[in-house]
Amino acid sequence: MKVLVVNAGSSSIKYQVFDMTDESVLAKGLVDRVGIPGTTLEHKPAGKDEVVIKKDLPDHTAGMKLVLDALVDKEYGCIKSMDELGAVGHRVVHGGEGFANSVIIDDNVKKVIKDCFAIAPLHNPPNLMGIDACQELMPNIPHVAAFDTAFHQTMEPANYMYALPYDVYEKYRVRRYGFHGTSHYYVAHRAADMLGKPYEECKIVTLHLGNGGSMAAIKDGKVVDTSMGFTPLEGLVMGTRSGDVDPAVVFFLMEKLGMDAVEANSFFNKKSGMLGLSGVSNDLRDVEEAANSGNERAKIAMQVYINKIKGYIGNYIAKLNGCDCLVFTAGVGENGIDIRESICSDLDYLGIKMDAEKNKVRGKEVDLAADDSKVRIFLIPTNEELVIARDTVALATAK
Repeated sequence: MKVLVVNAGSSSIKYQVFDMTDESVLAKGLVDRVGIPGTTLEHKPAGKDEVVIKKDLPDHTAGMKLVLDALVDKEYGCIKSMDELGAVGHRVVHGGEGFANSVIIDDNVKKVIKDCFAIAPLHNPPNLMGIDACQELMPNIPHVAAFDTAFHQTMEPANYMYALPYDVYEKYRVRRYGFHGTSHYYVAHRAADMLGKPYEECKIVTLHLGNGGSMAAIKDGKVVDTSMGFTPLEGLVMGTRSGDVDPAVVFFLMEKLGMDAVEANSFFNKKSGMLGLSGVSNDLRDVEEAANSGNERAKIAMQVYINKIKGYIGNYIAKLNGCDCLVFTAGVGENGIDIRESICSDLDYLGIKMDAEKNKVRGKEVDLAADDSKVRIFLIPTNEELVIARDTVALATAK
């Protein structure tokens, strides 16, 4: 079966086409600036040169139509006709408490996605737009939703509840959900394979470090804890997100800076993190370069970033009562050689020792730990799209 995987953003559509007989990627691409002047499609078919198409598009339906036209194009397409596609898998950021697994999309599923607009306003609305667009253009094949929150639904109340009046949970479902679930799922299962142990018998700490970042503690096949919470704002220091702060800081700054709730939300989500602290950039590579060049604010920002991650490692190893492996993934995790080394330094008391020579690698699946390290340290490139494609085939072919 050939499967199309779609990740629709507010003004973008990322996609990949898989041949699931061997899980090979036939084509992938990105439609950028949907609904904004200057729309482009960057389409890369396997074994062929990338094609760039510039064409202003009014909405996601027009964007998906452009993608489908590219997929069947005689010159740079990857399939002869749309009949070759057996199903479509959609990345959806928030599924609330309703879904612990991927599901075939029906009206009820779309209602749940819409019900989560208030708690995922930047992601769920465009995700649903992408679903609607694909269903309009491909109405006769199954469409599957894979939720970023689903993997974390095995957390126990002791780790997902906030110490707030219980009725705010009952009425508004205010609790910790966690995100990046498909990435944590993929690398945790690959880590078990690399350990040579059944996944259900492993203690794993996964570090998804990109412009957004989250960690997860996994024991016996279940998520014990994860760093993101009710929204992706909680947890680690990120590119533009503050991560954990004293809640009173929010009220204090709203008063001092004259911000309303919308402005405060933007302040902590888009103006904070590495960008706000360093004053250099939200890109960790730029901040790291500035720090190495002597920029004091950038140095402090890097130290804060590293210390927060170290704190979560200690927290999670305590909750797991040990650890078989740490797993680094995503843009920073896969490519940040010095950052990985800094995170793992001075953790030998916890049995974590990195081999500096082995660590001089980017984007390859490898064990970075010293031979005498009690805890393995894996670099595993993530593959969220493949997880979605696998779930899509399983659901589309289930009887």
